[in-house]
Amino acid sequence: MEIGIDSFAINTSQSGIGNAQAMQELLERIELADQVGLDVFGIGEHYRKEFLDSSPAVILAAAASRTKRIILTSAVTVLSAADPVRVFQQFATLDLISNGRAEIVAGRGSFIDSYPLFGLDLEDYDDLFIEKLDLLLKIREKEVVNWTGNFRPALRNQGIYPRPLQEKLPIWIGVGGTPASFARAGSLGLPLMVAVIGGETHRFRPLINMYRQAGEKAGHSPDQLKVGLHSLGFVAESSTEAVNQYYPGYAHMFTEIGKERGFPPVTKSSFDAQNGFLGALLVGSAEEVAEKILRHSSALGGISRFTFQMDAGLTHKELMKSIELIGSKVSPLVKAELF
Repeated sequence: MEIGIDSFAINTSQSGIGNAQAMQELLERIELADQVGLDVFGIGEHYRKEFLDSSPAVILAAAASRTKRIILTSAVTVLSAADPVRVFQQFATLDLISNGRAEIVAGRGSFIDSYPLFGLDLEDYDDLFIEKLDLLLKIREKEVVNWTGNFRPALRNQGIYPRPLQEKLPIWIGVGGTPASFARAGSLGLPLMVAVIGGETHRFRPLINMYRQAGEKAGHSPDQLKVGLHSLGFVAESSTEAVNQYYPGYAHMFTEIGKERGFPPVTKSSFDAQNGFLGALLVGSAEEVAEKILRHSSALGGISRFTFQMDAGLTHKELMKSIELIGSKVSPLVKAELF
């Protein structure tokens, strides 16, 4: 199992740390993740004041020059709001800069800010993603593309450059909880990245079964149908320390997001439930978190990748320590159990 980190590049200017410094600290964390042996680092894509990740490929390219082996991926590319030609060109360029370490996780994102920003209609939510994914996959397969759609000018014998170093640039599908999205990824034979940020992780098993069944029905090898899990988590020397450091920022962030979506404020009891035996949160000591990753993997029928999302008002020092613990303790514990 690959173990990694995802970041949304939190805007820290309101806490007295400038955004330029915040970006440098993010690059230091990616560099550390590479040094401690983590497998993958992802950068999200948002168009909100709270985040600095509207251009993830740029951040990942900067990270590529400071790392040697870690996979650099989007988490996720908001494909519905993007031009697939430019997405492919950006990540093909990243692949060349990183010497073959680029990946794309394509999805629709959990926020809708990109729609008014780029003049898109929310009524086209599904159709935009389906069409743009089709074009992205065609560009990956062929250097010269012929394609016609509804939301972008047609391509007629058009070469798309540069080509990546990898023969087939990895493209995962990022999903939340929509059954059609799971089935679509399976039918296309694309690896699946499941974002479970609340509730009980094992409840996603029927959807993952649907993904695998759709893939097998379409004739794809089970080895091709990889499943990754992205969840909120944080590791410290002890469970108490982890919760004390993580909970305040988590409560603030999700209470603010909840105001937009009509959710009740976060309470300590609701947090504890989410961080319990079946809950989606992985906040605790290295041993506790490793055990929970393995438990979630078993509940979902086996996963190939797990990524931590730790952006919750933590300091750079706390995040660096957590990354060091994930690399030196959590990842070895998980992999020792699997082999």
